[in-house]
Amino acid sequence: MKHWLAFEVFASYIYSVKGYSLVREYSGQSFFDLWDFYGAYDNTTQGNAIWVNESYAISQRLAYVDSQGNAIIKVDNTTDVPLGQNRSTVRITTQDTYDIGSLWIIDLSHIPFGCSVWPAFWSFGPNWPENGEIDIIEAINLMPDNQMSIHSTPGCTHNGSDYQLGTSGTTTDCSEPSGCTVMETSPNSYGSGFAAAGGGVWATQFDVSGIFIWFWSRPDVPASIRQVDSASIDVTQWGVPHANYYSSTCNITQYFSAQNLVLDITLCGSWAGAGTSYNATCGNSGPTGLCYQDCVVGPGSPRYDNAYFNISYVRAYTSALPSATPTSSMTPTTSTTPTTATTSSTISYTPIAVIGSWPLMFKKWYHRGIPPVQPA
Repeated sequence: MKHWLAFEVFASYIYSVKGYSLVREYSGQSFFDLWDFYGAYDNTTQGNAIWVNESYAISQRLAYVDSQGNAIIKVDNTTDVPLGQNRSTVRITTQDTYDIGSLWIIDLSHIPFGCSVWPAFWSFGPNWPENGEIDIIEAINLMPDNQMSIHSTPGCTHNGSDYQLGTSGTTTDCSEPSGCTVMETSPNSYGSGFAAAGGGVWATQFDVSGIFIWFWSRPDVPASIRQVDSASIDVTQWGVPHANYYSSTCNITQYFSAQNLVLDITLCGSWAGAGTSYNATCGNSGPTGLCYQDCVVGPGSPRYDNAYFNISYVRAYTSALPSATPTSSMTPTTSTTPTTATTSSTISYTPIAVIGSWPLMFKKWYHRGIPPVQPA
């Protein structure tokens, strides 16, 4: 009886809002239309990567839509990089932000992997790190499994592995550099296994009751997501999440605000290139035992032939009723130079649902993450 009551409490957390309506889909030929390209060196993780601007990414086919209508984001695997230079890759950020009361779903058939490779699908608030970060897909090198995490300012903690399928890391203080991590325990969540299984789907519920992340390998994707018309989603049939971050130990409205979504691939850096992390799976991949010298420098193929995302779609939902959509006048204009990408627009906002006193609305903000350092 005790365990049953505990599960009932757990279910009430996740299902405080169970129905969601689609507000944005990134897919097909228009996939890249509402993303900003970073256009600068990786100055966030000390990676040996140049996150190129949109025009370069498109011209060099580092970002494109393939013949099946899937978005491809990849590392340059054709250039012979000389010592002292970095390799070109891509980071893109949504022009829209998604507030508490959102649900995000990403469907992929391939995630970048290989020695030195560090891919991520994640989110951050407009004033990073004060407004929080959610890492949905993140792994390095030849790790077999995906790692999920949240990052916050001091005061937000994680209460361990109760009522989640993943395994929590040793740090419960989400303000620590590693954040509060949860390692995936279901098979085929990263690397060659993920690709061989046909890929999979992640869903992230960003709610006042907590942040909850699910993963399904391709054979296990729920019917509610597989259906062609997924204009609305009910999460109540998804079962126990793979990572859960209850609001009971981390007040979501205090430590998180509206989030931009990000897709990126960096190389080496403070995690993938760090001695212990790199040596765990890649220490024997070259003569020096060093990430940059053995991987980034020199020919790109076959080293980076698997360093790409293949994305069917990214969908963003809100807990609003369909009849209460925001009113907006959006006229974006985008200009891209070799180092910057800027977007301007005007929009008015209409609150679309309220839990307690917190308005749930779909909003548009400027990208205000870590300002890029301009390449020389």
